[in-house]
Amino acid sequence: QVQLVESGGGLVQAGGSLRLSCAASGRTSSSYTVGWFRQAPVKEREFVAAISWRGGSTYCADSVKGRFTISRDNAKNTVYLQMNSLKPEDTAVYYCAARESPTLRVGVQEYSYWGQGTQVTVSS
Repeated sequence: QVQLVESGGGLVQAGGSLRLSCAASGRTSSSYTVGWFRQAPVKEREFVAAISWRGGSTYCADSVKGRFTISRDNAKNTVYLQMNSLKPEDTAVYYCAARESPTLRVGVQEYSYWGQGTQVTVSS
């Protein structure tokens, strides 16, 4: 089992920045992929970004490219999501997820482990 704990959410004005953290523990492995997803009210959960724990390959959704950056700190077993130039439409609960494969995937069903989520609210 892998446990994931997100932190760093909050309220920010449009144009501002936040950095989310996802701390992993338990049966972690260098062959894992960690992803960030988000879910706004009455909307489906959607992919934001993912990173391969081993090689550090990354992929971001088109909606956040150029504004969000995903990174990892192997020593701390932590993945970060740096969010800049935030927009009101970025408001959502952000979830960290992990899958037992180094291959990046964007589907919710591809990830087996999930954190509890952290709220991000962007005011206009």
